[in-house]
Amino acid sequence: METLIVSGGEINIENLKKYIQEHQNIIAVDKGLEALYKLKIVPNHVVGDFDSIDQEILKFYQKKSEIIFHEFNSEKDNTDTDIALNLAIKLKSSKIVILGALGKRMDHALANIHILKQALDAKIPCYLIDDYNKIYLTKNNLTIPKNQTYGKYISLIPMTTNVEGLTLTGFKYPLKDAILPIGVSLGISNEIVEESANIQFEKGILIVIESRD
Repeated sequence: METLIVSGGEINIENLKKYIQEHQNIIAVDKGLEALYKLKIVPNHVVGDFDSIDQEILKFYQKKSEIIFHEFNSEKDNTDTDIALNLAIKLKSSKIVILGALGKRMDHALANIHILKQALDAKIPCYLIDDYNKIYLTKNNLTIPKNQTYGKYISLIPMTTNVEGLTLTGFKYPLKDAILPIGVSLGISNEIVEESANIQFEKGILIVIESRD
């Protein structure tokens, strides 16, 4: 079962339509209900402290008996998106896409990138997506077909102190058996120049960002 998490950040409604058609399970996160309301979509689960959502929209969905609500105190250790991701993992999702998790609040955006490690540890593919970026983690070698990339640019950022033995082929800027340490910008804005590109490494975790202007 694939899961779509609709969080409370900036969401392009047209982009949301695309992913709703592809997913079977929908988890709304607090203000993310407002985006679903515009499309008259009823989620399977709603998670949050409900401190930021339009209360009339919340009442509309609370009347839907088929929705499971998970309400939490606003003073809690985990963000609403973190709680939603944990729920998606417990539901044994085969794939997770998170919309509305990137936006004006850089603290939330960075935290949402870091919580992807929970899905990585659970061996569930998980992606943060907005109009310009597709972000995911990998600790395994990766092949990216050029015709399937989200955008022109591929950036690699170490999630761990070092990513060791990094070899890039099929890229405009190749590498061979390199060390990519945290705190440098070496892996930013590469481009695929062949039919596909390969990312191989021996140790560490990479943040992969497929992006477009």
